[in-house]
Amino acid sequence: MFRTFKEALASALSVTGRSLREVTASADVSYEQFKGFLQGKSRSTNVDDAIKVAHAFGVSMEAFMAGQISKPNTIAIAGKVGAGAQVPVFDAYAKGDGPQVECPPGLPPHGIVAVEVEGDSMEPTYSAGDLLFYTRETDNGIPSDVIGHRCVVEDEDGMGWVKQVKAGDEPGLFHLISLNPGAQTMWNKRLKWAARVRLAWPSDLARKV
Repeated sequence: MFRTFKEALASALSVTGRSLREVTASADVSYEQFKGFLQGKSRSTNVDDAIKVAHAFGVSMEAFMAGQISKPNTIAIAGKVGAGAQVPVFDAYAKGDGPQVECPPGLPPHGIVAVEVEGDSMEPTYSAGDLLFYTRETDNGIPSDVIGHRCVVEDEDGMGWVKQVKAGDEPGLFHLISLNPGAQTMWNKRLKWAARVRLAWPSDLARKV
């Protein structure tokens, strides 16, 4: 149990790795006010704003003052995928060693991978900087249930893409369709693997930790 709200706030920021600016924006309170509060320039804050900050951490005021703040579950960002641009750095990091993003509500923290979109061929569905979350069912191969869906894929040249996958003109070939009508479709590509996008998060909602 913390004696002061200031102690509880400093601890919550440290445990979660969140920034004061992000927390105050989420709570819809003044960043400058709370910055001055933590720096000792003001001795107190009003109760209503304190409660908003506690709720921004997902807990009640009582739990906040008791230090009942858990480090959030995170998912590794494996690298980038191209929507229109060629991105050869799909697996830019060793498995699990990339930057981390807080696990979105409704997704399990295990067995999920995130990638960042680069390029604009999926506008307005996906934009550059958005994060896509997916699960790879197999290390190699194209499951039948990916056909017709938006997927993260790796082609035979090791490039990562986010496209709608359709069956190609011959077995083992696939058309990669861009949702942006002005972007070029990739015809009859061989793929190493494909996985359906389970969730897309706009870049301004993703919380990297």
